[in-house]
Amino acid sequence: MNIKKISKEQPNNFEFSFANLENAKKIIQKYPKGKQQSAVMALLYLAQKQNNNWIPLSAMKYIAKFLEMPYIKVYEVATFYSMYNLAPVGKYFLQVCTTTPCMIRGAYKLVEVCKKKISEKESQISKDGKSSWMEVECLGACVNAPMLQINDDYFEDLDPGKLEKIIDKINKNESPKSGSYRGRVNSEPENIRKTLLGNKNA
Repeated sequence: MNIKKISKEQPNNFEFSFANLENAKKIIQKYPKGKQQSAVMALLYLAQKQNNNWIPLSAMKYIAKFLEMPYIKVYEVATFYSMYNLAPVGKYFLQVCTTTPCMIRGAYKLVEVCKKKISEKESQISKDGKSSWMEVECLGACVNAPMLQINDDYFEDLDPGKLEKIIDKINKNESPKSGSYRGRVNSEPENIRKTLLGNKNA
């Protein structure tokens, strides 16, 4: 089980918005009768999205009642998976991949930018309350390293200067372009190389 920070500031109550209540009902309908507990991960994600990127204890209790399962089982799921935040992370949550491929290609230079532009320590919200950052394990975009995730979007092929511009944009509540910052489509080879064709000039 991951050791995760539990916020000391907990709201007394939580319930799904009307839209998320309808979404939750649709998700549960995907499972066989009596197996509604299988929807716990999806419902935790809905709660996190609704509650400014983090899940309070009251939301876990609400979901436990909603799915007719013990609260401790919901808590176990929420504390096990790193994708769930149990303390406030700000409007913009930056997850910097520092696993080997990203590390080799400069991930720790991105970490230094986060320390400079957001907060000195990871999981510490910036002074303006907008952002926080943390190091994470592989985010599955090794070919486009170094990269990071901001909320639901991937930002790939980065360098310190490009990340600074991205953070400047989110600080202005602008939406930076996601994807590769070297112009490639998805994970295509750089310079459109085709190394399996046996072409010397490829």
